[in-house]
Amino acid sequence: LTPLHSSRSTPLHSTLLTPYTRAPTINGKSSGRPSAPRLHQWFMTAAATKRGSASAATASPAAAKKPRTDSKETAAVAAMASSGEIDEDLHSRQLAVYGRESMRRLAGASVLISGLQGLGAELAKNVILAGVKAVTLHDTTAVVLSDLGAQFYLTAADVGANRAAACAAKLQELNPAVLVTVVTDEISDELCAKHQVVVCTEMSTAKAVAVDAFCHSKGIAFIRGDVRGVFGSLFCDFGPGFNVLDTDGEEAHTCIIASVSNDAVPLVTCVDDERVELQDGMKITFTEVRGMTQLNDGKPRTIKNVKAYSFQLEEDTSAYDAYTGGGIATQVKESKVLAFKTLAASMEDPGEFLLSDFSKLERSPVLHLGFKALDAFTAKSGGAFPRPGNTEDAAAMVAAATAINDAATAGNKLDDVNPDGIMTLFAKTSSGYLSPMAAMFGGVMGQEVVKACTGKFHPLHQWFYFDSVESLPKPELLTEAEVSPEGGRYDSQIACIGRTLQRKLESRKVFLVGAGALGCEFIKNFALMGLCCGNDGAVTVTDDDVIEKSNLSRQFLFRNWHIGQAKSTCATNAAKAINADFNVTALQNRVSPETENVFNDAYWQGLDVVVNALDNVNARLYVDSRCVYFGVPLLESGTLGTKCNTQMVVPHMTENYGASRDPPEKSAPMCTLHSFPHNIDHCLTWARSEFEGMFEKTPGEANAYLAKPEEYAAAARTAGDAQARENVEKAAECLLTSRCATYEECLAWARLRFQDSFHDKIAQLVFTFPEDAATSTGSPFWSAPKRFPHALDFSNADATHLQLMRAMANLKAEVHGLERPAWAADDAKLAAAIAQVPVVKFQPKSGVKIETDPKATAAASSMGMDDEAIIEDLLGKLEAVRAGFKGDYRLGAITFEKDDDANFHMDAIAGLSNMRARNYSIQEIDKLKAKLIAGRIIPAIATTTAMATGLVCLELYKVLNGAPIESYRNTFANLALPLFAMAEPIAPKQFKFKELAWSLWDRWILEGDFTVKELLDWFEAKGLTAYSVSCGQSLIYNNIFPKHKERMDKKVSDLVQTVAKLEIPADRRHFDIVVACEDEEGEDIDVPLVSIQFR
Repeated sequence: LTPLHSSRSTPLHSTLLTPYTRAPTINGKSSGRPSAPRLHQWFMTAAATKRGSASAATASPAAAKKPRTDSKETAAVAAMASSGEIDEDLHSRQLAVYGRESMRRLAGASVLISGLQGLGAELAKNVILAGVKAVTLHDTTAVVLSDLGAQFYLTAADVGANRAAACAAKLQELNPAVLVTVVTDEISDELCAKHQVVVCTEMSTAKAVAVDAFCHSKGIAFIRGDVRGVFGSLFCDFGPGFNVLDTDGEEAHTCIIASVSNDAVPLVTCVDDERVELQDGMKITFTEVRGMTQLNDGKPRTIKNVKAYSFQLEEDTSAYDAYTGGGIATQVKESKVLAFKTLAASMEDPGEFLLSDFSKLERSPVLHLGFKALDAFTAKSGGAFPRPGNTEDAAAMVAAATAINDAATAGNKLDDVNPDGIMTLFAKTSSGYLSPMAAMFGGVMGQEVVKACTGKFHPLHQWFYFDSVESLPKPELLTEAEVSPEGGRYDSQIACIGRTLQRKLESRKVFLVGAGALGCEFIKNFALMGLCCGNDGAVTVTDDDVIEKSNLSRQFLFRNWHIGQAKSTCATNAAKAINADFNVTALQNRVSPETENVFNDAYWQGLDVVVNALDNVNARLYVDSRCVYFGVPLLESGTLGTKCNTQMVVPHMTENYGASRDPPEKSAPMCTLHSFPHNIDHCLTWARSEFEGMFEKTPGEANAYLAKPEEYAAAARTAGDAQARENVEKAAECLLTSRCATYEECLAWARLRFQDSFHDKIAQLVFTFPEDAATSTGSPFWSAPKRFPHALDFSNADATHLQLMRAMANLKAEVHGLERPAWAADDAKLAAAIAQVPVVKFQPKSGVKIETDPKATAAASSMGMDDEAIIEDLLGKLEAVRAGFKGDYRLGAITFEKDDDANFHMDAIAGLSNMRARNYSIQEIDKLKAKLIAGRIIPAIATTTAMATGLVCLELYKVLNGAPIESYRNTFANLALPLFAMAEPIAPKQFKFKELAWSLWDRWILEGDFTVKELLDWFEAKGLTAYSVSCGQSLIYNNIFPKHKERMDKKVSDLVQTVAKLEIPADRRHFDIVVACEDEEGEDIDVPLVSIQFR
């Protein structure tokens, strides 16, 4: 179920396995960019079918503007938070990342955020959405107009007000369960002591050192971060002994054991069902081992020499009992204690830096020096930054850097403080402030806050520097006049990118596909950047989804009162509130072949860039194909929990998104799901299938019969095959054998279903294949990975049995339109009613065929039947019973909905899967875990989303700058580790033939209404023999068919309409054909798509 969309398996550079590198002594320039590895692409594949100030002494809840949350709901949310209960409907996607225990720790944490410019606002948003107990917003600064370029919760009306107070009410609206307070006095030890985490932005080094020293001594986590132009800095100090409970957040790996040798260094082999995912040095525990039971003592054991399907133990088993079968090895997730240095100590001896771009191995120590020099410059100038583009101020900052470097110890001294003019560029743009940088660092810092609160994931240890100088125009273009302020909201951005690029941003035509989590962040960034905010600019946002409660934990533009409304409309309205000049149109159309009348040729041809914010691969592939066809840049991104990927698709410069595909996901064989499950995923897949069969497909088939009985019967008789028989059997089951008229009958149906699924079928299975059964080769039938099952006896005393009966009976009653009696909620009364259900004692039968072939696709019991006779018999019975129904009688088919805990859907699926697990002695799971797996819920958190969109928007500057391929970066990041891996995009594959050259980005466009002969002659003139022409699935011409010679003088435009049945809209001037060609030697040549402009 892991929704990965990864590309070809070229390994990452080996140094990615160690994402930190020690600050080196620089000896000359960088050796240049390493060969770019193909980075993994992680994408979601979820279904898209369905929101006055206070002093330090008197800090009070923010109330400048009253949130519109319903008071009763706010009270309910507050009560839930105070009790420590987690709102699983709201946080289901986040729970999939953190788990319940970490969420409880998070809900008990208080966080202080100092500095509410763009970065502080991004950080506060992410932390509040995560669900901490309380957030204190601290700022002593008044709002200025240029703050609006990156701070999305400020307006022009807030100019002059305190920044924290001005945005507190809007931040509070994000999560009523989090107490948001404001402090406008100077930061103090007393204030810091009230919090578990203190985060400082826009704070001088001297003050930050003092705050960190206090926090370090009191066991308070300290985080400091800043963004200056396209440069960013992050530092973490979690104290002298911080306990990391889970370093990576991944599920513990398990292996099914096939054998264990009796040796001094025993070899453990595993079944070849799945590769061993363990690594040398890991510890494992054993369970369920038969024979060599000494391994079942729960003691962690170290492994080594891990191979694809085996490993060795660092333990002598030569004196142990001989292994006879069974066994599961489970990875032991070990905790880790980290020692952090104080900021004061780390400033002088930074140690290791977390790298992001391996073409910039020497950049981090330069930026470490640069931020120290910037702090020295501002301290000397009374807090003022170097003037934008000013050469004199830049020289002064470089001089400050030189002085600091000269005073450094030998191990931390740089040979060149200004390599390639980086320090000068930093100085000239340091007064700027970009919303994409704030978004990216707000995501990274937000995740570090969560780590500090929970111990979940590996913290940054301790420095991270980042720059995106490639996003800037050429340095010679950034003159002082070009970057001088205009007195408007975009001044902080103009200070970095200049007025020319700002005007270009404002006039673009952009298509944003998707308005969910990624879409909300993109829309916010666009509005802050001024993208499409000029008279000629326009952005279209489309999303066919509506807002659900579970969206509110990360799709930050939505509120509770938006539930049920269109995402695109609510998101664009919120963006207009951020920037009234934002020219945005909201649509609810899915981008697909069916909507090409909406997004037609003229629309695509008028675009400057497309940004994907999608949640499934198929939609991405379609948009990618349109961008390739029309030559439009595509900015792609996706997230999966703490992981994110960005990919830049630039016409004629990079390969496209669809250039590489994942292998199909491995699915369990049918016989495994039906009879031989060996993990909880198998049980859940079976349970989901059972649910859909009982409550959706079977009633749906009955409704199909009831809607048009004569046509249905005729079609079934005509088909007369096994599939038709199965469909008629489904209709008959609902209308004949299991039709219920009372709730008691629904309960009886549920009880008998339990008996059949968890007792009778299992009893038959073990009768057919007893525990000592052997295969035709003489080996044990019940060998790994098969697990020997046991039939369950129903018990009214078992609460899980009653819960399953209630869920199934309630759903069955819903199918048949029956009222649910009040007593159904009473366990005692429910148990009494179930006790009245007569259950026939099961007697196993000999000769029953049970499918054991993993390659089989049909149940063994369905083979060899007289399909036509069964169909005829059932249709006759259906016709007889239909006479007693009203003409409009229909059943209520139920579509699975995972996010409504009151609908009994997940109660049924979790109950079914756990009974199945109990049959096979598989570890049962709770309802939340069942929801995550069976509901195919994609782990998602706000921090990763913010980081991904910030990275993409930094690439957007490059697109509009016309940057070369070496300036672009595709990124894979995992905030849990943390790890960043950036690489230059791969160029598209080039094809050549004689003087011709092309790539996937090229189309050969032929002007004129060509005949087939004229088309062939056109290719002949280029030295190519066109032997086949097709349109869609239809063959227009092929030289091996004599009759096709009759088409030589016919217009190709006529043939595509008459033969291929292609409908060419009146506003379309062209159509496309695929031409197969060969050269003079008969070798096939892959030529581009051919477009004939016949109008």
